[in-house]
Amino acid sequence: MRNATLRQLKVFESVARHLSFSRAAEELHLTQPAVSAQVRTLEDHAGVPLFEQLGKKVYLTPAGRQMLASARAILERVQEAEDSLATFKGIEGGRLNVSVISAGDYFFPKLLVEFAGRNAGIVLNFGVCNREELLEQLAANTTDLAVMVRPPVGADMVAEAFAPHPYVVVAGTHHPLAGKRRIPMDRILGEPFIVREIGSDTWNSMEDAFGERVAQLNVVMQIKSTETIKQAVIAGMGLSFLSAHTLSRELAAGELAILDVRGLPLMLNWYVVHRAGKRLPPVAQAFKSFLLDEGAALVERALAGNRRPRVRRPAR
Repeated sequence: MRNATLRQLKVFESVARHLSFSRAAEELHLTQPAVSAQVRTLEDHAGVPLFEQLGKKVYLTPAGRQMLASARAILERVQEAEDSLATFKGIEGGRLNVSVISAGDYFFPKLLVEFAGRNAGIVLNFGVCNREELLEQLAANTTDLAVMVRPPVGADMVAEAFAPHPYVVVAGTHHPLAGKRRIPMDRILGEPFIVREIGSDTWNSMEDAFGERVAQLNVVMQIKSTETIKQAVIAGMGLSFLSAHTLSRELAAGELAILDVRGLPLMLNWYVVHRAGKRLPPVAQAFKSFLLDEGAALVERALAGNRRPRVRRPAR
């Protein structure tokens, strides 16, 4: 194993975490053949297979499980060394590792650009994923900061709110309920709903909003893509429950309408999260302070910038 490289260990750890070569390739911005080649080389060094494939599923072998524990310990030590050395560099030239749930990609890049513009020379390592993947990254120490709506509960995590995050029910602008005032919850329960997948932040927020009555929703489709859901609602296929922060363009274009449902919107918060015992590099600490001090105003400004102005048609 003395010839194994850190790159091979990182690739192996990603495949082991996802139990998927394709998802690891996506995360690492590599081709799938490149990921497979790195794993094969590591297996050659180890002298034993680390993965086995049964049908279409990938599993760790007993040797692979042992290798995963060792690889994570090595990678964590390397990260600690990098973090310690980063304190001598300060913010300039530092690498900011941050990931955000999918609803955040409607505004978060603008916050990163604002921060980078104030701190020349930093390197941005930015990822967008679902909540489960974000928790995996925190557990594996592959991201410094995570931005999400529902932070994990426990003494091993630090989570601080920095901006409000409303959730609403939306319809196409030609839906009979669009423009109605004070719509009773009973009225929308029978409407067809297109929703995010179970376990997503949006699904969990919908459970909070509807309580026990979530079981009464007429769910006709579950879709992992918020963009696809919006297009289905625009087409008149049903209503949806979504983050208001994902809707600014469609609302400005007159394609979607937020329904005035009693008891809504559900008001939650955006949180910046990191492991409690993690020594944040200066650039990560600076970005966290940036979010806590200015995040709410910057999110609002970023979303306002997404709203396309209406194009007035010339008078006939």
